[in-house]
Amino acid sequence: MTNAMPGRWTPYSCRISKEAGEIFDKVLQGLTGVKYEALSVATQVVAGTNYSFFCNAQIVYPKAPYYPVLIEVYAPLPGQGDPHITQIKNLQQ
Repeated sequence: MTNAMPGRWTPYSCRISKEAGEIFDKVLQGLTGVKYEALSVATQVVAGTNYSFFCNAQIVYPKAPYYPVLIEVYAPLPGQGDPHITQIKNLQQ
């Protein structure tokens, strides 16, 4: 996580920190039917941290096309719960 001003989003970065990568992997455990690959991430410090992952998504079947999505995740402060997906936004028009 970067040292961001509370309440403000950081710019998207293709350098996904180890912490952000672990949170991404954790919240996707158990989701089936679509494969997600995080390409960049932005963060927002609140009472915890919001993450916005820009991803390639692909429905799991042979030769399925990729499409862009944003996966929004909230990670509470340590000891206050587990990170969870708040929204998956399909950016395909």
